[in-house]
Order: sequence, then C-alpha cells, then structure tokens
Amino acid sequence: MTKMIFVNLPVRDLAASTAFYLALGGTLNPQFSSDQASSIMFSDTIVVMLLTHDHYRQFTQRPIGDARRESQALIALSAESRDAVNATVTQATAAGGRADPNPAQDHGFMFGRSVEDLDGYVWEIMWMDMSEQGA
Repeated sequence: MTKMIFVNLPVRDLAASTAFYLALGGTLNPQFSSDQASSIMFSDTIVVMLLTHDHYRQFTQRPIGDARRESQALIALSAESRDAVNATVTQATAAGGRADPNPAQDHGFMFGRSVEDLDGYVWEIMWMDMSEQGA
C-alpha cells in the first residue's frame, strides 16, 4: 500500500469549511463524507478530513485548540507555478479564507503565499522550481 497523509481538522461549520477546501483545490470523496465529516482529496495520497467538533472529540480527549490564537502546525500545499499559487489564494479567499496572514516568500526558485481557513488554520501555498534545488 502506498503511504498516505491524512490531516484531520476540527471545524466549526462543516459546509463552509468544505466549500473553502474545495476552492483550495481539493475534491470531495463522498465515500468517507457524512454530516459529521468531509473527506477532501488533494491527490491519491493526500487527504484532509474535516470533522465537526463533536466528531473530532471521538478521537481525542485533549481540548480542541483555537488555531486563530495559537500556531499548531505549519501545513504547505504545492502548486504547479507562481500563477497557480496566486490563483489558489484568490479562490480560497473568495470561499471565505483570509489571504496572506503571513508575508509572501519569494526566493526566486521558490515562491509561496498563505491563506487562513475559516477556523484559523494557515496553509502555505508554494511553488518550487525543482531544477534549481540545491543551487
């Protein structure tokens, strides 16, 4: 079996968060979605599971933190080009996100911007010219 990454996020408004992540470039996997969770596929191996707070609490006894106040993780999603980075941030912002909670990063061979989702999770959308890697 190919290794996969599942990012599980507690969300306040499942429908609005689902729309945001679809605008971010994911697709809904109805097989693992319900009125308590949305399975958002970014590739065959990268999945974001959006879980209502009640459903999320079934998997942990720890309190749900507030991503708007505290940094909990740094999450990056690759894009095909600089233009795709900008387009993705624009689409995610139109779906209720907040553009550029962190400054844009431009290192020539690597370019990134960030977008904050409806619950405060910050996603870095980044492009890297792999031919320049190590240069």
